[in-house]
Amino acid sequence: MRESVQAEIMMSFLVSEELSFRIPVELRYETCDPYAVRLTFHLPGDAPVTWAFGRELLIDGVGRPCGDGDVHIAPADPDAFGEVLIRLQVGSDHALFRSGAAPLVAFLDRTDKLVPLGQERSLADFDAHLDEALDRILAEEQSAG
Repeated sequence: MRESVQAEIMMSFLVSEELSFRIPVELRYETCDPYAVRLTFHLPGDAPVTWAFGRELLIDGVGRPCGDGDVHIAPADPDAFGEVLIRLQVGSDHALFRSGAAPLVAFLDRTDKLVPLGQERSLADFDAHLDEALDRILAEEQSAG
């Protein structure tokens, strides 16, 4: 069984109303973390930046505004299916990206073929991976503190 789905798409990084530029973004979905998708942004002159958030958030955000906290996703035009805005925020800093909806939907369709939405829990090793991730996070926090 295949264990991941990947795609590379172009998104617009919206620096301001007057300035934007296109960047490659890698989308990745892995069965070892079946609830999440990862987007790796390749900004010119910087190291790639990866954000992980819920696959369901991306699915919902293609059709309607959604998200709390650091990630907000919404159609660029609520009356037309065409483009999606992804807003990522850390503290008072934020970045806004615009993507075509079609490549996101194609990617999400491939993730659904790998692990149908609602069937994430059926992965036998998910609990073990979750335990490993939690142990790693706790160890990092203890070594930092």
